[in-house]
Amino acid sequence: MKLYYFPLSTYSQKAMIAFNEKGISYEPIVVQLLEPAERAEFEKIYPIGKVPFLQANDRPVPESTSIIEYLEDEFPGTPRMIPAGNGDAPRQVRFMDRMTDLYFTEPLSELISQHLGLRPKDDDKAARARKYIALTYAHWDQRLATRKWLCGDDFSMADCAAIPGLFYAQSMLPFAAHPHIVAYWQRAQQRPSYAKVRAEFEPMWNEMIAQDRAA
Repeated sequence: MKLYYFPLSTYSQKAMIAFNEKGISYEPIVVQLLEPAERAEFEKIYPIGKVPFLQANDRPVPESTSIIEYLEDEFPGTPRMIPAGNGDAPRQVRFMDRMTDLYFTEPLSELISQHLGLRPKDDDKAARARKYIALTYAHWDQRLATRKWLCGDDFSMADCAAIPGLFYAQSMLPFAAHPHIVAYWQRAQQRPSYAKVRAEFEPMWNEMIAQDRAA
């Protein structure tokens, strides 16, 4: 299997955390999305040009959630990221995954992109992004008051979705006022599946921030 990804991408990190949790090997292929020529080459493989993108034998699997769902089906003997069955537990994980993508990761991406000059400044979009993130923080802090992870005592796809953005959120929209999220983030950093991902992207992020400050 080939996984096309960009280390700084929260969605790429989401998929990679799941791979690491399951102990499934893959061929990593970094796509430098900020380089027009490299992006153009990637679009020959996947015309939409978004990462992560999994090429599993002859089957293309785009989007982080779909990739994790694919791994659940194809590698049933590995630790589950979505509870088995059709009851409330798997629905809750899928619900939290979607809510995280839509109302935390996407708004956070808007703020980061505006901050780095990758998107034009737009006060209305920035205000809406902060509103959604604030609502997410309030909801997460309430949930995590009685749970180790977002959907209970077991690490799940919902956590794969939530953890990557918290790294960037520390500087974009800090969550220090939410003690249960702070404790959750501390637990997440001790998770080997995330530590491996962070070791790859953090130097790249630090270099980008340093260049931005020097500009």
